[in-house]
Amino acid sequence: MTHGLQPRHQGYLADPFLLRDGGSYLLYGSADPELHLASAPAIASPDLETWRVLEPVLRGVPPESGRDVWAPEVAFAGGMYWMYYSVGHGIEGHHIRVARAERAEGPFVDLGLNLTPGESFAIDAHPFRDADGNWYLYLARDVLDHPRRGTHLAVAPLIGMTELGPITPVLAPDSPWQLFEHDRDLYGRTADWWTLEGPAVVHHAGRYVLLFSGGRWETEGYGVSAAFADHPLGPWRHRPGAEAEVLSTAIVGVPGPGHCSVLSQPDGTTLIAFHGWDAERRRRQPYIERLGWAEGEPRLERRPSSARTASTA
Repeated sequence: MTHGLQPRHQGYLADPFLLRDGGSYLLYGSADPELHLASAPAIASPDLETWRVLEPVLRGVPPESGRDVWAPEVAFAGGMYWMYYSVGHGIEGHHIRVARAERAEGPFVDLGLNLTPGESFAIDAHPFRDADGNWYLYLARDVLDHPRRGTHLAVAPLIGMTELGPITPVLAPDSPWQLFEHDRDLYGRTADWWTLEGPAVVHHAGRYVLLFSGGRWETEGYGVSAAFADHPLGPWRHRPGAEAEVLSTAIVGVPGPGHCSVLSQPDGTTLIAFHGWDAERRRRQPYIERLGWAEGEPRLERRPSSARTASTA
């Protein structure tokens, strides 16, 4: 498969979170799940073109909490860097934890706190600072008492960067492309399982935009759509559709694009980082492109002309 977009890193780095720190950029992400890495890989660049691999940047994850760290994201507040991530045993028992560092390159040291003790499964923490200075943490969590049983999105106020306020539902699956698996055996019941994950929030043109991933991460049906709200706590609105409208295999020509982060640049442009599979379906690699806006809705500025052809090759 060939396409116009090229990964920024040839190694495995999924769920990329893009941070600008002074004149440098950092990408944090998830490692190859076969490694069972209880830390977080990261790469750094002065120009978004030339990248150097950092040592795993997370330390002190309690062994009993798990050996699989997923989807770290970093916020800067109070003169410190705060990393939010989930850890569990394979696909079981994930919870959100927080680590702290003095530098964006780490080392981030786990603070010994489980932020989601009341959840059966919680992943993909996304810290968001509103213009009024208040912080919120978006996440994905399993919901079993809904017609579309599965992983839904939620949000909670962040208190002092280390505690969550009340968790509020944000978005439930509403479209066919968000089905993870028919007749999945989970929590002692066999039923269709739906998945929303990878929340990323940006404020644009007077409203809040939530980019989120859906579907099954291993497949070409994985993608990214957008919901909208007038307040970080919602209510959030998403138009159900037959396929993801911001990122999809058909749009970008990269298999299974998703789990994005968004970075607003000082010059007013917006960057979107996301992962996609390589041609052999062995590695999820990070991409960084410019995100544009069409009538207030996010759209990739550069869409390869060969994308739809490539996606069906």
